[in-house]
Amino acid sequence: MPVQIIDGKTIAGALKAEIKNRVAERTAKGLNMPGLATVLVGEDPASQVYVRSKQRACEEAGMRSLGFNLPADTPQKKIEALIKELNLDKNVHSILVQLPLPKGLDEERVLTTVALEKDVDGFHPVNIGRLAQKGREPLAVPCTPAGVIFLLKTVMPSLEGKHAVVLGRSNIVGMPVSLLLIRENATVTICHSKTRDLRSVVREADILVAAIGRPEMVRGDWIKPGAVVIDVGINHVEDPTRERGYRLVGDVAFEEACDFASAITPVPGGVGPMTIAMLLQNTLIAAERLDN
Repeated sequence: MPVQIIDGKTIAGALKAEIKNRVAERTAKGLNMPGLATVLVGEDPASQVYVRSKQRACEEAGMRSLGFNLPADTPQKKIEALIKELNLDKNVHSILVQLPLPKGLDEERVLTTVALEKDVDGFHPVNIGRLAQKGREPLAVPCTPAGVIFLLKTVMPSLEGKHAVVLGRSNIVGMPVSLLLIRENATVTICHSKTRDLRSVVREADILVAAIGRPEMVRGDWIKPGAVVIDVGINHVEDPTRERGYRLVGDVAFEEACDFASAITPVPGGVGPMTIAMLLQNTLIAAERLDN
């Protein structure tokens, strides 16, 4: 059978439309408009693009968007002071600190300063700790991993008993998505640079989540026939035929993988759009929680 392309752009669009309707219903009732504050430290071009897209998505959903751009040499104490002010602001329901922070700043201290109930990215140590514990519920789940699970469930409603292989163990994607898969009762193998015979391990996966940051590292014949592939990687590859001089590819060789997988996300247009949709959902949930 032909491979199913998991269209993250369309799926995210439907979710954002639903969120926009829920926000409109809130404001019609006179409830506070959900508000997201973004904190960007430094002038990293990629981070600036990400933050602008998040702010634009908030406005399109009818949410309040507050942006705070700080120079790269901003002292740690000043960043923490700003976050403490936002913690007390009743118009701010969620706070997003764009990562990575410039060198010399204590990332964990900054993330810990964010109030637990306003931790829209789910990176607060307490939220991550709850995610890792059976019977505990985090107030927010990291957006990209949550988007991965959402996409998986569009083609595989039950993940129970499936063997999931996660390529990558980053704090942003690899580790939290592994914890979410465990919560879905999947059997999870986490792979990294020290994994032996990586191809053989990947070949056993019913579900493959690739988040390792190496362009087209996973070849088609690594994939178990019928597996579902979620490609989180976004890599720039030189391509003089393109106007920008490069093209975007994932961590999986897409064309080759299509000969083996039953379903796969494209790059771009797969996981990326879901990250922002889940950010909006987390912001709305935070606002609804504060209503009670």
